[in-house]
Amino acid sequence: MSWALMARDSGTNLLDSLSGIPGLKVKTAEPMARYTTMKIGGPADYFIEAELNTALARALKLLSAHDVRVCLLGKGSNILVSDRGIRGAVIRLGEEFKRASWREEGRASVLAGAAFAMTQLVREAARRGLAGLEFGEGIPGSVGGALYMNAGAYGSEMEKIVERVDGMTSAGEAVVFDRQEMTFSYRDSHLPPGTVVTGVTMRLEKKDPAEVSAKVRELVARRKQSQPAGFPNSGSMFQNPPGDFAGRLIEAAGFKGKRLGDAQISDRHANFIVNHGGARAMEVKQLMDAARAEVKARFGIELVPEVRFWGEW
Repeated sequence: MSWALMARDSGTNLLDSLSGIPGLKVKTAEPMARYTTMKIGGPADYFIEAELNTALARALKLLSAHDVRVCLLGKGSNILVSDRGIRGAVIRLGEEFKRASWREEGRASVLAGAAFAMTQLVREAARRGLAGLEFGEGIPGSVGGALYMNAGAYGSEMEKIVERVDGMTSAGEAVVFDRQEMTFSYRDSHLPPGTVVTGVTMRLEKKDPAEVSAKVRELVARRKQSQPAGFPNSGSMFQNPPGDFAGRLIEAAGFKGKRLGDAQISDRHANFIVNHGGARAMEVKQLMDAARAEVKARFGIELVPEVRFWGEW
C-alpha cells in the first residue's frame, strides 16, 4: 500500500547532491515494475531508498528545493504505474523504518515504522497475544500505506486502532498527529498534503495468544477462498459503494473474467485485475474504464477507483 506528494521537476546537480547523503541509495531510470505488486510500471527518473530518518529528511528538503515531484512507495500495492513511468522521484523507506516497539503491559500498543509489512505485524502481534490488528492479515502493504489509505477488512480498519502518527512535511520537517487531530473516512486518512508517514502508534488489547492466532488463521482461510492467487495483482481496484460490493456489480455487469492482452478481471473475484505475465498499465486501465462504464450504465452507480494512478497517463 502507498501515497503521493506533488511538486515539479529537477535541477542539474540533484543526482550528485542526493548521492552524497549518507543512508541514501539513488538509482536513475529505474523500472517500477520491479517494485509494484502488479509487476507493472515504467521507469522512475529517480528511485531513492532512504535507510535512515536523517537521510529521509535531507532528501525531502533537497527535492523540495529543486521542485521535484515525489511519490512515496510502500510495498507497491494499491497503485498502478503508467507504462511511461514517473517523472520525478520515488522514495522507498528502508531499515530504520522497518522496526517495531511493543508495549505489552498496561495499555498495550505498538509503534511500527512506516515500512513495516502489515502481514508481518499482524502475525507478530498474534504471537504476543495482542489483538486489534487481525483485519490486516493479507493486506499486501506497509504500515504507512495502510495508514494513508485507512486500509481495512472484515469490519475493522486503521481508524479504529491509530493513536498517533509520526511523519515529515514535504520539506523534511518533523510533524506529529494525535488521534484527535485526525479525520478518517473510507479508504482515506486525510493527512495534510505532502505528509510523509514515518511511524504509526496503534493501541491493542491483551488477549490469549491462541485466541488471537485462531482469528488470524480464520481470516487467512477466508481470503484464500475469495481472492485470486498465483498472479500479480494490486488488491481491490475499486472502492465498495455504500451498501454494495464493487466485485458483485462488476460481475453482474458481465465483466468477470474479461481479458485484454495479459490483463484480466479475475474470474475468482471481479474487483481484482491480475497480470498473466506481460500486462501493460494501459490495458489494466482500459479494463477498469470499461467495467466502470458498464456498471454506471446498468445500475446507475459510479465506481470510485481504490487503486492510485502514478506517472504519465
